Amino acid sequence: MFYRSAAVTRTYRLLCSHDSRHLARRVSTAANAVSDGTSAASDGTSTPLDGASAIEKAVTRSGKRRHLIFNNRNGPSLQHFLAQPQREPGAAANAAEPDEVPYMAVSDWGQGRKYYVEVYGCQMNVSDTEILMAVLNKAGYLRTMDAADADVVFLMTCAIREKAEDRIWSRLAQLKAQRTKTRPERAPMVGVLGCMAERLKERLLEADKLVDVVCGPDAYRSLPRLLSLRAMSADGVANVMLSADETYADITPVRLDANRISVHLSVMRGCNNMCSFCIVPFTRGTERSRDIDSIVEEVRVLSQQGIREVTLLGQNVNSYRDTSQSGAFETQGYGADLSRGFSTIYRRKEGGRRFAELLHRVAQVDPEMRVRFTSPHPKDFPDELLYVIRDNPNVCRNIHLPLQSGSTSCLERMRRGYSREAFLDLVLHIRKVIPDVTFSTDVIAGFCGETEAEHADTVGVMREVGFDMAFMFAYSMRERTHAHRKFQDDVPADAKARRLQEIIDTFHVTARKRNQRFVGTQGLVLYEGLTKRHARPFGSDDHGHKVFLNGSVLADLKPGDYVRVFIDSATSASLSATAIKKTTLSAYYQQFPQPEFGVA
Repeated sequence: MFYRSAAVTRTYRLLCSHDSRHLARRVSTAANAVSDGTSAASDGTSTPLDGASAIEKAVTRSGKRRHLIFNNRNGPSLQHFLAQPQREPGAAANAAEPDEVPYMAVSDWGQGRKYYVEVYGCQMNVSDTEILMAVLNKAGYLRTMDAADADVVFLMTCAIREKAEDRIWSRLAQLKAQRTKTRPERAPMVGVLGCMAERLKERLLEADKLVDVVCGPDAYRSLPRLLSLRAMSADGVANVMLSADETYADITPVRLDANRISVHLSVMRGCNNMCSFCIVPFTRGTERSRDIDSIVEEVRVLSQQGIREVTLLGQNVNSYRDTSQSGAFETQGYGADLSRGFSTIYRRKEGGRRFAELLHRVAQVDPEMRVRFTSPHPKDFPDELLYVIRDNPNVCRNIHLPLQSGSTSCLERMRRGYSREAFLDLVLHIRKVIPDVTFSTDVIAGFCGETEAEHADTVGVMREVGFDMAFMFAYSMRERTHAHRKFQDDVPADAKARRLQEIIDTFHVTARKRNQRFVGTQGLVLYEGLTKRHARPFGSDDHGHKVFLNGSVLADLKPGDYVRVFIDSATSASLSATAIKKTTLSAYYQQFPQPEFGVA
């Protein structure tokens, strides 16, 4: 059943070439042990040992606690050592089937046990959690909404800023206290998932027994196996291998909130941009796109389930490039150009279906379903994509256009691939094609070496563009990034705080002014229900605004209904409106096909 693969031999030679002959002998011995299912003990006897332990326990030790860690640097994955079963011709893959290991039934430990998930960070983490839940449910686990009732507690983590990681360390300390004081007889396992798992795998496993299982963004299929391995020993286990092709396209997500009328649908993973401040390429790997057939089919299913809004999701979503053989969509090849004046630091690949075609195909599935996308890069807005947004009424008129900095010299250090002038030209061009477009953005204050003049350039661009929404943060140095290797985080904390506040104040002034142009106009709102805090009726418009609603028509609305509204007032963050009449998306845009205002 087992064999010693060429990958093991290559790993042995590689290790030897780096003067690690002793370690290489241990890997080689472990590989031989896999072939007969035994492990050589210190007294010369042999004991049964599963293949993963034979390989990784021989390699990774940390004090008295030994760990199993699968990653892209520690040699071949477990699959290299396993004979692969042959699939029957024409047999379809099980959508959420966990990785199976011939010598271990991974479902045995999970059957009937309960898991609890806390999600931190971006919408991609929400999407990943829904994939994770599908895998766990298939393996026999049950989700609980009470952490005190869980056999396993998972934290889906973010590593984009230091503050996000600090929250996780604090939460892990709380969980440890609960495990040792309140539930010592049935202490739950603790698993750390997502970007922080990949970035800090060794620290997490070594940190005073805070964590039992660590699983990276591309390894969720292996989680039932990892949990079983952990249940069989006192060792921490980790799989943080990054994949060149994993998209989870065959897995139907289990929604965190089954009552939601809007969902995020992952269409691509990873990022090739290598911006100097960003950790994402190191925690989520290189770009790879789902095939267009699976995406369109999932959107079709969501429409049948009553979903009214879908957001296409990716780290660099508009660099989508599908090269698969499609049974329904021929490659049209349009929308492959970069935005004018923009460049990349990597060599772009030709061919394939681009994001403009994907967005068009998704918009055609259901004219009553709104379509959004996030998070794009400014370099990937060819005219073809702008025309798709303009010509499809159900594609929302809000575009996220991350600025990061308004200084050309700072943008060069950030390796963003554009200048201040190119960004402003793109804004003008988009507004010319889509007159009623709104923009949201990301801005970083206090990047490495940022001068007062460079900061002033950023504030100037924010005034000139007039963003409608913005995500604004002080720079946080991340290990392994280009900035960490090449630059110094030399802007003092008080200067960062002051600059950030100036950016925030500038945004609120311009956003409040821009939102006033909606007052006295009609709009279309997707009704979402009541706010959690104040039970106030609300919805969202095509331009990305939260809209608070009043009026007698509300009594006849349910979440997922479209309603025509009259805008009464506006702040920098939201609109308030009177609901006039329940309608449909198609009917509204037949009656009001053109924007009621031009470029502001």
